[in-house]
Formats: sequence, structure tokens, C-alpha cells
Amino acid sequence: MTDITASSPATGTARLGVLLMLLGMVMFSLNDVLGKWLVATYSVGQLMLIRSLAAMVVLAPFFWKVGWRRLVDVERPKLHLLRSGLFAFEASGFYFAVAYMPLADAMTYWLAAPIYVAAMSPLLLGEKVGWRRWTAIIVGFVGVVIALEPSKDTFTLPALIALAGSLAFSFAMVLGRTLRAAPDTTLVFWQVAGAAIFAGVWCLADPAGWAPVSGVDFGLLSLLGIVAMSAHMLVNRSLKLADAATVVPLQYSLLLWAVIFGWMFFGDAPRPAMLVGAGFIVASGLFIFFREQHLKRRGRA
Repeated sequence: MTDITASSPATGTARLGVLLMLLGMVMFSLNDVLGKWLVATYSVGQLMLIRSLAAMVVLAPFFWKVGWRRLVDVERPKLHLLRSGLFAFEASGFYFAVAYMPLADAMTYWLAAPIYVAAMSPLLLGEKVGWRRWTAIIVGFVGVVIALEPSKDTFTLPALIALAGSLAFSFAMVLGRTLRAAPDTTLVFWQVAGAAIFAGVWCLADPAGWAPVSGVDFGLLSLLGIVAMSAHMLVNRSLKLADAATVVPLQYSLLLWAVIFGWMFFGDAPRPAMLVGAGFIVASGLFIFFREQHLKRRGRA
């Protein structure tokens, strides 16, 4: 999911914004399916490296237009570096998790990120969170526990990596709020470059994990980065055409596609506990979002 702020577009463009958001979610889901299929053959480091380099090639004209010096010479570089590292760990953690878990299970953990952000905001951003949102945060955490089904057999490495990855994503979203004055191109550059460096170090540390790549698979690995960047562009464009209150809740359609594609391509049947926990998480996330939108409108008024 994406940490975003809204604009107020004309009503005539809102429908297009909704369609673009839904299309972006489908593309993200197909990207996840492709990643789960490829990570069965290639290491996470190899997948991340080729994916990131492909995205860098596609985005190179935009970076060139801005100027490489302006991309690198930024204010608060340590925060940019930390944010890019968190995103690199988050993406790697997701691909590691889906290699061993159903898509819907992994997606459920990642959908809890806005709940973590709301819980972190008072501590890291100094934002005030009232009792209503704290109640929703607690409900969301209950949903995570239900989906996890705590037992002695639950806390496997993939499940722990999924939790750690979703927390890293949440920290990165908080840093995104802190760095909101930075241009989008700069944020994207640091994110993609950080993922490429992270994956490159991974591959150097584990050269035995590098598998020969066929021409077709190289194209599919490259397609991961291109599809993900295209999905991000669709989401960003959607937010310029429609209010956030209209399109952001549609991001939860990721869970629906994860269930459908997980069953279609991998034969994964959703666990009842996962579905119940996901319901708690989605309800909590939606309440937190709409509550924040209400408070922003009241503050402007």
C-alpha cells in the first residue's frame, strides 16, 4: 500500500481515478504472483537485483531529466538512506515470505501496515491519536493475532519475516511522511537504488545462490520491476484524479486478488483464521483512514 495525501479533483475525473486504482491493484497482484513463481527457482537476492536494475533502466530518462546531482545531493540523506534500506528489506521479506506462504496470508500481514503507522505516529511524528483510533489500532492488532494463529508451530521463519517486513514497510511509510517535502522522483530514485545495492550485496555474499538465467526468465525477472513501477504510476495518477477517500480504500482489493490468484495459480485455499483476521485488519485500517480524513477536513474548516 502507498502512503499518500489527497487532492480534490473534479467529479468527472473521479471515475477514471477509481478505474486506475483498481487496475494498479490488479497489476500489483500479478506482480506478486510472478514473484512467487520465480522465487521458486531463483534466490530472493537474484530476483531483487534483476528487478531493481530493470526498474532503474525504465526510470533512467526521468532521472536524467531531473539531473543526477539533484537526486543524490539531498537534505537529510541519512533518512533517505534509512528509508531505502527499509523498503529493500520489506520487498525482500515479501518475496521470501510468499515462497513459503500462500499469497493471501502474506498480503494480510502487509495490509496491517497502516495500523502500525497509526500506532507509531504519536511516538515518531508527534501526532495526536484519540481514543477512537487507539481502539481501531487494538482491533487491528487483534486481527493480526487471529490471522497468525499463535501456537508452537506458528512462529516459523517465513511468518516472522512477514511480520518484520510489514513493520519495515510501516517505518518506511512514516519516514515518507517526514520526507514529504522531497520530490517524488528523488524518493523513487533512492528507493530503487537502495534495493539494487541491497540485492547486489546479498548476491556477492552468497554467490552460490546465483542460478543461470534463461532468456525467457530474464525477461520475466525484468518484468517484475517494470510492472511494479507501472502499478505505482497508476496509483499516483489515480490520486491526482480522485479524492483519497474514494480510491485509497480500494487498495484493500489486493487481498481479494491474493485469494483468487493464490487459488488459481498455486491451489492455496484461504484459512478461516486468516479470513477472520483479515476482516479485523481491513475494518480497522478503513476506520483509521476515514477518521484521519475527517480530522483533516475539520482542521481545514
